[in-house]
Amino acid sequence: MKSLAQSLALPVDAPSKPLYRWMLALFMLSVIAFGWKYPLLGFAVPLAMLTGMAGGIFRGRYVCGNICPRGSFYDTVFSLVGGNKPIPALLQSSAFRWGAMAGLMSFMVWRISQNAGDWQHWGTVFWSMCLITTVAGIPLGIAYRSRSWCSFCPVGTVAAAIGGDKHRLAIAHDCRQCGVCEKQCPMGFSIAEHRDAGVLPHKDCIKCSSCVDACRSEALSWPE
Repeated sequence: MKSLAQSLALPVDAPSKPLYRWMLALFMLSVIAFGWKYPLLGFAVPLAMLTGMAGGIFRGRYVCGNICPRGSFYDTVFSLVGGNKPIPALLQSSAFRWGAMAGLMSFMVWRISQNAGDWQHWGTVFWSMCLITTVAGIPLGIAYRSRSWCSFCPVGTVAAAIGGDKHRLAIAHDCRQCGVCEKQCPMGFSIAEHRDAGVLPHKDCIKCSSCVDACRSEALSWPE
């Protein structure tokens, strides 16, 4: 009999279908385009945030790589103009990430407190936070990688802290260390160098399976 975690688990043996990613990306763009007029759309933001954090309990940052609408936007629409340079270590540092989270959450709570009794105000605040953070990620994505924002996203930071050690990518000893997988990794992680360890140690792996799909020797896999 399957455990609760196994029942809720989603397949991660291949990247999400392009159409699925484009649909998520278009959904996010629709929220940004119309959320100012229809505040109810703004509530998609906290829903996405809670889903990402809860997902960390089961598979770390799996939601980031497979379900997050903004992540899909960076993988599809924005990948056409995104850069391919290493993400600065500063953006990935714990101090910067938790500092950014504290700042953004404090700002959001302050904004909500200005009219806490009005649900439409809440929706507008959520919408504006989505707009601000998405716009902030664009220049970083152009200068470095399209998913640069994901390296310090508050939701991803919490998900990694909760379950970054879970469901790690397995690296078989027959890995050729050709580096093809690393070219496909949206987070820019070094993968082949961890062959001897047998697993990828990065807690911020978003479980997108791009590396697994690219591996010609089938040396990469996910645990059962």
